[in-house]
Amino acid sequence: MPRLIVVTGVSQGLGRVMTEHFAQAGHTVLGCARSQAAIEQLRQQLGSPHDFAMVDVAADAQVAGWAERLLANYGPPDLLINNAALINALAPLWQVSAEEFSRLIDVNIKGVANVIRHFVPAMIERRRGVIVNFSSGWGRSASAEVAPYCASKWAIEGLTRALAQELPQGMAAVALNPGIIHTDMLDVCFGEEAADYPDPETWARKAVPFILKLQPKDNGLPLTAPI
Repeated sequence: MPRLIVVTGVSQGLGRVMTEHFAQAGHTVLGCARSQAAIEQLRQQLGSPHDFAMVDVAADAQVAGWAERLLANYGPPDLLINNAALINALAPLWQVSAEEFSRLIDVNIKGVANVIRHFVPAMIERRRGVIVNFSSGWGRSASAEVAPYCASKWAIEGLTRALAQELPQGMAAVALNPGIIHTDMLDVCFGEEAADYPDPETWARKAVPFILKLQPKDNGLPLTAPI
């Protein structure tokens, strides 16, 4: 059965490949990213009935306007995926500037909250839908020089488990660790070793069907995508 799927951070990496796989499977994707060029490319590549917009999830007013338009035109999503995130430049925590730290927290935590704030009430009113907040292995463990990113993903784990307790029966909120995938973000962290890990396309072949199968019984579970 075709699903209506909202995805943030569709310009590259896992967001881009998920969007393509969802569309190929016959689902309608409503996506956002900060890159206008990437949005235009997706519009040309996938076309109708999909809908792509330039939105900074860290800006609550932008998210509010985006959600209002989509809910009016398409109705509540069946699947809401908070994928957009930033990684900090590798450095000890005390060397990370206040500006860089704040920007990461604004996108990785506040951005997720903004999207939930403006989409989930309509899903609750219908008492149906699954919310997937992308976490990380670094949301359940930690490493040196990525303290801001670890902090943000540990926050997503807690935020999602609390949200799961607030939802009505028939819905689910899941924190999903995608695993270690060779994306631009991994290049920042692992350098040349990043190439030793699966690419997004390989990841999506198993991860997308896994995400589509998430159900209310999964509510509150910290899950990891199959690789």
